[in-house]
Amino acid sequence: MCRLLGVVSRGHRPLTDTLSGLLDPFTALSCEHADGWGVAAWRDGELSVAKDTAPAHTSPEYAQALETVTDAALLHLRMASPGLAVEARNTHPFTAGTLAFAHNGNFSPVDALDGLIDAEILAGAAGSTDSERYFLRVLTRLRGGDPDPVDAVARTAADIRARASFSSLNCLLLTQDALYAYAEQDPASEVSRRRGPEFFQLSYRIRGDGVVVASSGMGAGDGWQPLPYGQVLEIRRADLRVSTHSVLTGV
Repeated sequence: MCRLLGVVSRGHRPLTDTLSGLLDPFTALSCEHADGWGVAAWRDGELSVAKDTAPAHTSPEYAQALETVTDAALLHLRMASPGLAVEARNTHPFTAGTLAFAHNGNFSPVDALDGLIDAEILAGAAGSTDSERYFLRVLTRLRGGDPDPVDAVARTAADIRARASFSSLNCLLLTQDALYAYAEQDPASEVSRRRGPEFFQLSYRIRGDGVVVASSGMGAGDGWQPLPYGQVLEIRRADLRVSTHSVLTGV
């Protein structure tokens, strides 16, 4: 399982500034979630990506990535699912053009979505993870009949739900216009029963200078709101407008 952290800020500043007070507890989680890290951020009009298979807390490259000056970024700490190799090609975030994607959870079988992914897109898969397939199905939808990222993420989650068993479908999607977060878990999964119902909770915090969304494990504080399961959180880069979209009932 993995940990997620995303931010959209008012103005371009180093991540060490916009995520001040959060980076230390987030990075500390890499002592357990030690199978790699990744940072995707908008910098000088382009999507910049840095990632490695080393634990974040031991990686000089990770510390350097946190100095990135940006107004929108997502960060990922990986705990590899059993049987999935710790390799650069399996390390989040996965990217395509102006899109970056990171997932917290797993689904099985890994190839459950392969028949729903555009053949050309699937042929470009870099690794062997279920998480990358999640992204490739979102990408297929975005390039096909679902140009709205909210719909693309929600309907892809429904595709997984109909075809696979899963622990969590939590994800972050960073586009040129916004950061999106989706929350969903299966409370009956082995991971949820073992780690507790809060393990897959995503929460967000709105302040005047920025909006942050984060996995559990970083401590609680004032101003944090849980993202209900079955909802997509949308944070617009242009004006920090925040909206939630209910896309699933009964969760």
